[in-house]
Amino acid sequence: MNRIIATLTAVVLLLSVTSARADVITDWNTNALDVLKAANVLGNPWSRAMAMVHVAMADAVFSVQPRYKRFAATAPPAPSASAEAAAVAAARQILIQLAPAQKSKIDELYADSLSRIPDGPGKNDGVTLGEQVASVIQADRAGDLANAPDTYRPITSPGVWVPTQPPLFPHYANAKGWGFTQPDQFRPGPPPQLTSTVYARDYNEIKELGGTKSTKRTPQQTEAVKFWTQLNFGPAWSEAARQLCAGKKLDLADNARLFALLTMTIANTFITDWDAKFYYNFWRPVTAIRNGDRDGNDATERDAGWTSSNATPMHPEYPSQASIQAGAAAAVLESYFGTGTLPAFTATDTADPRVQRSFTSIGQMAEEQRLVRIWGGVHFRNTLEVSDQMGRKVSAHLLSNVYTPAR
Repeated sequence: MNRIIATLTAVVLLLSVTSARADVITDWNTNALDVLKAANVLGNPWSRAMAMVHVAMADAVFSVQPRYKRFAATAPPAPSASAEAAAVAAARQILIQLAPAQKSKIDELYADSLSRIPDGPGKNDGVTLGEQVASVIQADRAGDLANAPDTYRPITSPGVWVPTQPPLFPHYANAKGWGFTQPDQFRPGPPPQLTSTVYARDYNEIKELGGTKSTKRTPQQTEAVKFWTQLNFGPAWSEAARQLCAGKKLDLADNARLFALLTMTIANTFITDWDAKFYYNFWRPVTAIRNGDRDGNDATERDAGWTSSNATPMHPEYPSQASIQAGAAAAVLESYFGTGTLPAFTATDTADPRVQRSFTSIGQMAEEQRLVRIWGGVHFRNTLEVSDQMGRKVSAHLLSNVYTPAR
């Protein structure tokens, strides 16, 4: 009972602090998450949508307050316009394009935001500016191949069975990135040879910890596995960013830049990861362990009935989306808030708001998001280590080349 009361008290305090420091960037981060959830936009398309919303808002803000170079907008600065109105109008236009069935919900949120901005020419000019900037971002993404037809062809031979459910979004392997040129620009080297000691180490670790019948996985690890589903990966980083921004009291321009970089780098991980996944096409643990007698490694004993405790995602194992995303998101947040201990912040289950995870550093959150893929039986340790570094390289490139100071 005491633990429940303490948790509820912490949540109330956190909400009050966040609300006190909320601005249109953090407001529309939450709004975008709600709209995309209602529209059932998930996975790779979700990451693209969040980046479009925040890049449009950032470019709109920096068209009024030119502290940072813009990503795509080129119109002359409009210093007399309202930066808040511009950001809100840009977010609205992007969301209506991406989730047209949610227009009434979006317009209700839009009206509420505009009602908090003083009327006048600045507000009107800001709305016009935001809509213009959103159109530029929409044009920039129009040919990004994110909506290309799914023409994935399973590699097989006549008469040999393959899973009949297609993999998720294989065309993202060729999609246009945010701030980089080629999907293979960050492609890592290959996974370990099946006969290697590293592979045997990882095989036996996940076989022991990641199966449905594991007696080695702790209750705390099982709890973490249940929390860190695909539905929580991206939203958790947005939630953490909102809380950390509130604590540091970032202004509108810095919030705009941070959320644009965060959502862009997460979107980039889905592109660079999918490029490597479908290039290497490496097998998942459930396939590997059920075929442990066919890998040429005497240190890997087959378990014909082994099943992962977490549902195996419908795409290849190497690299890991969870880990590359964790590394990339952590690198962006650490560039603002550092690598040390921070006031506690939380991640909330999108399906059940009563369920939360609490962290005292960005690295701690990233590490848990990585390790649950071992405890859940869907990724090998080497994959997680390689993916974390891959994600950090993706972010380092973005931080060095996009939304840099204007002067």
